[in-house]
Amino acid sequence: MKKIIIAGGGTGGHIYPAITIAKAILKLNSEWEVEFVGTAEGLEAKIIPREGFKISFISVGKLNYAGSLFKKIKTLLRLPWSFIKCLALVIEKKPVLVLGVGGYVSGPFVLASSIMGVPTALWEPNAHPGLTNRLLARFVRKCFIVFEEAKKHLKARSYMKVGIPVREEIEKLNSYVDFDNVSSTEQSHGLQKFKVLVFGGSQGARAINLAIKEMFEKYHSELTSFEFIHQTGMVDFQEVNQSYSSHPDFSNIKALEYVYDMDNKYRWADLVICRAGAGTVAEIAASGKPAIFIPLPWAADDHQRKNAEALVSKKAAVMIDQKNLTPRVLLDKIVEIQKDLSLRRQMSENVKHFFFPNAAEKMATQLINLQYENEE
Repeated sequence: MKKIIIAGGGTGGHIYPAITIAKAILKLNSEWEVEFVGTAEGLEAKIIPREGFKISFISVGKLNYAGSLFKKIKTLLRLPWSFIKCLALVIEKKPVLVLGVGGYVSGPFVLASSIMGVPTALWEPNAHPGLTNRLLARFVRKCFIVFEEAKKHLKARSYMKVGIPVREEIEKLNSYVDFDNVSSTEQSHGLQKFKVLVFGGSQGARAINLAIKEMFEKYHSELTSFEFIHQTGMVDFQEVNQSYSSHPDFSNIKALEYVYDMDNKYRWADLVICRAGAGTVAEIAASGKPAIFIPLPWAADDHQRKNAEALVSKKAAVMIDQKNLTPRVLLDKIVEIQKDLSLRRQMSENVKHFFFPNAAEKMATQLINLQYENEE
């Protein structure tokens, strides 16, 4: 049985596209086997086994983050040993192909595989690739890119422009929203709750969490015609959940630490409030949902703001800068969208133009062809 290894993880933005690609590979050829390599500290340790895939762990520290100098030095000193473990794992697993999807383990494992003569590829979702992929590109056979601008930063042998792989269950969502069945008048009179899904990525977003929590604490009387699901991430869950559960009038909001069934939550929602990472934008586009984007202000190269602005310029979404995010500002924007049926319909229709279907299937086909070319 031929084995493909996908290396990477850390956040849902790396993990879920990787899982989608893995499933697409198996759908094309069920005789192949797909395994993962990640870190035990990343979300992949929880998510990958739930999806039925094997995963091996390599300890790799963080370099590109705003942490202490001591931790960065410790990571640098540990890199040679991490690389040796990657080489050993390549020898043990004998993959016929390795794909790097980003995350701390992706760099050393893809490099080790390339040195061992294994065909390798990268997936780069950003217009301005990070340092690791910029260095790795010259060692791999193919780079899958989302933005044409990424080419000038990646010195690879060949490129293929693809979309962002979206989970099959989300790609299958009916992106047509029947707004005519639920009028804004009915919602404003409490006959039909206006449903709002809030999430800040797989690890949550503190600024969004606090804004939603304080919005309920200060203005709950204005939110009786709404229903909220609020995914907080692990760090803020206890604080936020305690606030909601200690108020008997807060029965119309539910806190969740993590959401595994995002397709059901998108289907449920009338409006989504979220960050603007590339994977999130792709899922919003696939689901056809109106959205309020609150970009992460310190994202590399300010790419989340650029993502959000691209949609806002086409009237496909609205955006609130985090520096302007207050409970009152957020509430006013939510109420504005709830009351404006034509705005919601416009955003839903326009956002669909940012969805590029079958990205995972296209990548899976190219990966299998790459392996066959190597055999020839």
